[in-house]
Amino acid sequence: MDDSIKKRVQTALDDIRPQIQGDGGDVELVAIEGDVVKVRLVGHCAGCPMAQMTLKNGIEAHVKACVPEIQRVDSV
Repeated sequence: MDDSIKKRVQTALDDIRPQIQGDGGDVELVAIEGDVVKVRLVGHCAGCPMAQMTLKNGIEAHVKACVPEIQRVDSV
């Protein structure tokens, strides 16, 4: 994995983290496999009915905007 991509993904997650933490959750980078980022939603995000929407409309959209090489963000 390219360290540059990992740094840019981590920066993108750090950018969006305050909004997630504001709702009592958090996001952790687990891995980057090719063009797929794997994250873990923790805190209130774990098991929240809105977690999938947060993942796709918030986290994935922001990561893809910041790191165009990334095609998808999955929760593990």
